[in-house]
Amino acid sequence: MILIGVITAAVVLQALAMLGIALALMKTSAKLTLLAEDLKSKTLPMIEQAHALVTDLRPKIEDAHALLLKLGPKLDSIAGNLSESTALVRGQMGRLDVTVSDVIDRSRLQIIRADELISRTMDRVEETTDTLHRTVNSPIRQLSGILQALTTGLEVLLGQKRRRNGASGPQDELFI
Repeated sequence: MILIGVITAAVVLQALAMLGIALALMKTSAKLTLLAEDLKSKTLPMIEQAHALVTDLRPKIEDAHALLLKLGPKLDSIAGNLSESTALVRGQMGRLDVTVSDVIDRSRLQIIRADELISRTMDRVEETTDTLHRTVNSPIRQLSGILQALTTGLEVLLGQKRRRNGASGPQDELFI
């Protein structure tokens, strides 16, 4: 009898535990149902909008795809032409660089020659000026001095020596 009482108590305990688990599952199930409905009410409109957007974009995507298919060969041609043009421009720039370098070198040489020519011309002008000074001015001064001496001598001999500003001879001597 005791054994039957213990087994009965165990079965009742088990039944109470099962009843507690069932109640907890019902609460959880109710919460999950509310959560699922809330999720469904929020995500369903977003999904419908996304579907409508995809549906609206499909023709545009197809048009863009068709346009890319049409433009593909043209873009390839443009890329090839651009590559060829770049190579030609690069070659022309190389030639232009060589030409500009040559012009600069020649200009530099011409400037050096012009500088030397101007320097030689200036040296010759200075030499010519010195030569003229020696060959023309010196004899003219000497001749002027001789004429001045003769004039002074004649004036003294003839007694007609003039006085200039109250001074005599020293100014004449300075000129010689």
